[in-house]
Amino acid sequence: MKLISFNPFRTIGIPGVHYIKPELMFQEIDTIREADLILFPETWQVTTLVYGLRKKIFPSIETIQIGSNKIEMTRALWSVSKPFVPYTEILASTASNILKVLETFPFPFVAKEAKNSMGNGVFLIETKEQFLDYANHNDILYVQEFLPNDGKDLRVCIVGENIHAAYWRVGQEGEFLHNVAQGGDICFHFIPEDALDLVKNVANALNINHAGFDILVSKGKYYILEFNVLFGNQGLFNQDITVEQAIYQYILETFLSPFPTAPTPGKIIS
Repeated sequence: MKLISFNPFRTIGIPGVHYIKPELMFQEIDTIREADLILFPETWQVTTLVYGLRKKIFPSIETIQIGSNKIEMTRALWSVSKPFVPYTEILASTASNILKVLETFPFPFVAKEAKNSMGNGVFLIETKEQFLDYANHNDILYVQEFLPNDGKDLRVCIVGENIHAAYWRVGQEGEFLHNVAQGGDICFHFIPEDALDLVKNVANALNINHAGFDILVSKGKYYILEFNVLFGNQGLFNQDITVEQAIYQYILETFLSPFPTAPTPGKIIS
């Protein structure tokens, strides 16, 4: 099986992988044409690889395209699991829409930038001045209700069709963000099975096969905040197999199988 990777750090340990720098894609086009599977292409490469060259890719095209933009991600989540998404408004940054947000959302509320990760571009808005500053720096207003919680959220990592790892990210006392990259701690105890089932159902419905889902518990209910395609490895150190081993096993089972399967389209999670 001929494997090409555009991200060497995500495929270390996978046998037989040939690495190509993304910016050299068109110089290496003949090598790419001969490949059986492309691993971890960048978002800008996906349409060429899938539609132009008809290549199979991992993660799936749905994973990469939905996961590259919080706005499109939220809309996709609305289509399959809206009861588990925080109340969200996505609006052009106009004077009338700024006023609408201020009239709709009580302080505090959350504002996000469409393309960011690791807790960057996420703001707790506590005053009108803070929101006006955010609106002046963003063409699109992405605003969510603030959900009270006990200072932690659940990271659930999907590889292939299985949950590879799940752990709590516990924020520092008084801090809004729980991300490990922002100083949060990790806890592997008391992982709720129904939250894991929710993630598996949503991932299956959207054909997401490599992502770290962030789940918040507020007043006894689970909410999907977002997912990150290139999730961090801080909470993966105690697994029986590495992420790379899990990816390789999924590749062998899926792309070498004579009878591949696909998720059922249009499934609603209730």
